[in-house]
Amino acid sequence: MGTESTVRRVGASDLEPLTKAFRKAAPDEAVTEWIMRDHPMDQFLDEWVPQLLDQSLRDDEIWVAGGDGEIWTISIWQKLTSADRLLADAAAARERAQRAPELRPLQRLAYVTELLGREHPRRFPHSYLEMIITVPEYRGRGAGAAILTERTRQFRAAGLPAYLEASTERSARLYTRQGFVRTGETHTLPEEGPTLIPMWFEA
Repeated sequence: MGTESTVRRVGASDLEPLTKAFRKAAPDEAVTEWIMRDHPMDQFLDEWVPQLLDQSLRDDEIWVAGGDGEIWTISIWQKLTSADRLLADAAAARERAQRAPELRPLQRLAYVTELLGREHPRRFPHSYLEMIITVPEYRGRGAGAAILTERTRQFRAAGLPAYLEASTERSARLYTRQGFVRTGETHTLPEEGPTLIPMWFEA
C-alpha cells in the first residue's frame, strides 16, 4: 500500500466513492459526533450525508487526497462573498429544529450553525473550510496536510484569504503549520462539546 497521496477536486462522477469514504470518516469528527450524540449515527449517514454532498458538489468545491484508487481525506470549501449564505443556513437550521423539537441533533445543529454564522469574519471574499475528514485507516499519512498545502498555494496565487474553525488542538497545530493563525475568541459548545478555534489564512 503506497504512502503518497494525490490531491484533486472531485465532481459528480465521483459521488459513489466520495459517499463511501465520507461514511467511514465522518462519525468521529468532533462536531459531527457532538451533534449526533445519543442518537443513531445511521440516520446522519443515510439521510443527511447525501444531501450534504449533493449540495457541496453543486455549490462548493470538494477536494480530496488519496492513493491506490481510494479517497483518504475529504474537504469541503465554500467561497463566500457575503454573509448571506451564513445567515440563510442559520435560518434554515433553526426552522428545521423548530419543526422537530424532539430531535436533539437538529437542536444542536441549529445552535452551532447560528453560532458560527454570527461569529464568522465579515471580510469578504474568502474561502471557508467547512469540513475536512479522513478515513480512519488512512489517518497519519499526511493526506489532510497535502490538501491544505495545495489549497493554500492556490489561495496565495489568487490573493484569496481563507478561514476555518479547528475542532481540536491537534488540528489547530496542523493548520498553524500551513499558515493559519488564531483569530478572535474560541467557542466551546454546550453539553460537553468541543471547543472551536477560529483561524485565518492571509494570502
